[in-house]
Amino acid sequence: MDQLQTVLDNIGSFVWGPFFLIPLLLGTGLYLTIRLGFLQFHKLFPALNLGIIRRRDADTEGDISQFQALTTALAATVGTGNIVGVATAIGIGGPGALFWMWVTGLLGMASKYSEAYLAVRFRTTDEAGDKSGGPQYYLQKAIKGPLGKTLALTFAVFAFLASFGIGNMTQGNSIAANVEGSWNVAPWITGIILTVMTLLVLVGGIKAIGKVTAGFVPVMIVFYVAASLYILIVNLVDIPAAFALIFTDAFTGTAAVGGFTGSILIIAIQYGVARGMFSNESGMGSAAIAAAAAQTSHPVRQGLVSMTQTFIDTLIVVTCTGLVIITTGAWNVIDEATGEQISAALMTGEAFSHGLPGEWGHWVVTIGLIMFAFSTILGWSYYGERNVERLFGQRLVMPYRVVFSLVVFVGCTVPLSIVWSFSDIMNGLMALPNLIGLLILSGLIARETRHYLKHDPKLVASTAEIEAFMVDRPGWADWKSGNVVGSSRTHTGRAPVESVRDRD
Repeated sequence: MDQLQTVLDNIGSFVWGPFFLIPLLLGTGLYLTIRLGFLQFHKLFPALNLGIIRRRDADTEGDISQFQALTTALAATVGTGNIVGVATAIGIGGPGALFWMWVTGLLGMASKYSEAYLAVRFRTTDEAGDKSGGPQYYLQKAIKGPLGKTLALTFAVFAFLASFGIGNMTQGNSIAANVEGSWNVAPWITGIILTVMTLLVLVGGIKAIGKVTAGFVPVMIVFYVAASLYILIVNLVDIPAAFALIFTDAFTGTAAVGGFTGSILIIAIQYGVARGMFSNESGMGSAAIAAAAAQTSHPVRQGLVSMTQTFIDTLIVVTCTGLVIITTGAWNVIDEATGEQISAALMTGEAFSHGLPGEWGHWVVTIGLIMFAFSTILGWSYYGERNVERLFGQRLVMPYRVVFSLVVFVGCTVPLSIVWSFSDIMNGLMALPNLIGLLILSGLIARETRHYLKHDPKLVASTAEIEAFMVDRPGWADWKSGNVVGSSRTHTGRAPVESVRDRD
């Protein structure tokens, strides 16, 4: 097992290292940002208004509202990475790592928009009448020939495997460990409760997940951000110095102090980018799966709504965690017992305990971690089942939901160091085919985005108005054909589209 752990760690270091996935993720985000005319900056507020205030496009095809699609994606991404991941980046890469997490988030918004656009543009409808979309479909439908099929199937396999790791067992393990530490509850008890709760939600499918996350996710984010803002207000005089340290350290690195491991510029960039992408999943293709289920009148509209998920995750929640860690000095606290810097797992808890009175800090981190991790389980269960539908068909979706729920118990009750390493690798490998696809399809994305925003720059056009300026547009009729029940089977090799239509 030790040898396997070493092998997995070495593979993970290469996949998430400075010479493989990180430059590809950053480069793709920058390239798409330029091709889309810095879309994420001048369309952010209309997108927030559409997704959070207006929340839905009336009388449109889809399983859940645009707001529910957004909260489902947020449920999957706002997780332990926003608490422990930020601490890991700052602990190893120094405060400057937070700057590179911001850069990753800003560039990642273009990647998130692009993959969500493609997911809706090339979505299909399975035999149960549910929408299916994401890289497992659009890579094959948009990129003709063996390359597209290979990329789509590769993504589907890696995403399916990742759903049991980073989307399931690791989250359950984090919850069980923190509950045991806080309330002395045995992990097996936590495991049973989480398994039952997960199963109760999952049997209802995406509509149940959407309803739960629509009510649950805003509460958990407001709860965590409010506690963070209280600490930042109390430490208001330290915020300017914290920003100065972040921006200075981002380009110089931090020298070792006491037990602090120290960093140089490349380490700050590497950990900032890696943990930023781990947190918001931009470019990985996962959140696009939730976007495909949205009730929307045009793919551009849902792409813009989905883009705001990265903004909320990284520019708001991650920033709150990072500033709390830096302003309270928790990033440079030395453990008296070991003489070394405290671990990332304890750093955020130390920051909130220092910043809030009494035991409040301890409670906030524990409760926040429970909510974040459980929401991630729900979001990733949907990602996994859509890839099961792609690989094996609708008949195995319900068995997958049951097995996925039972695996939560396993995650709560067994050591998971190897699972963590394996999950990191799967996350990286599922991003690879998606990023290749985004680069290949960037021309299509940019062209169709310009056309739509030329006619509806403020995202206020009605369904009838959209139909009027899209009716003769190439691909418009094809998008509507994705509403045919059973059309997802066209891309699994089980039935041609004509036979499905004839049957229906």
